[in-house]
Amino acid sequence: MTGTGRRASADDAPIVAPVVWLADALDWLPGTDGRVRPAVRSPDPVLATAGADVDPAEPVIRTLAADLVATMAAAPGCVGLAAQQIGVAARVLAIDVRNHPKTRTCHRLLVLCNAEIVAASHWQKGREGCLSVPDLTGDVQRAGRLVVSGHLPGSGRAVTLTTDAFEARALQHEIDHCAGALFLDRVSGPHAIFARKVYR
Repeated sequence: MTGTGRRASADDAPIVAPVVWLADALDWLPGTDGRVRPAVRSPDPVLATAGADVDPAEPVIRTLAADLVATMAAAPGCVGLAAQQIGVAARVLAIDVRNHPKTRTCHRLLVLCNAEIVAASHWQKGREGCLSVPDLTGDVQRAGRLVVSGHLPGSGRAVTLTTDAFEARALQHEIDHCAGALFLDRVSGPHAIFARKVYR
């Protein structure tokens, strides 16, 4: 997922969610060499392929997770990426919405395997873009409050997080990717799709 709008200033700093597991959520990353991989673009069929469940403790999944982090960091404006977007049909995603002005609750850089939506409420429409659909944006109805469960790479630890606002939107966008869906599959019709004027 890509974000639009101004960058957040220091005064706009989001609230980091106070969860115990967050402190060691990235313990798997040091020493795992992530590489920047080409972003897959629609209509590549892998983007429409539902991902398989993964074993988060497998070395190949740690490497995939590290590649997601590296690729996301190298793409300007990118706040989320799923395995399908780098050519792998697997249920692994990464998000980092710390610098987006619409972020309220934030779990910093977060990588999840086999993420599932447990509860969703406070639905609202918002504009979305995507690294895999670089020329278009769309208005998508998403939950503004969200509970998600998943597993951390490396340790395989099962975690549950509660979030809202832009982080909730980014998670839903990437969970859709893991299920083989694009934001274009969620818009209400052609009237809700727009040409992207600036891609950051």
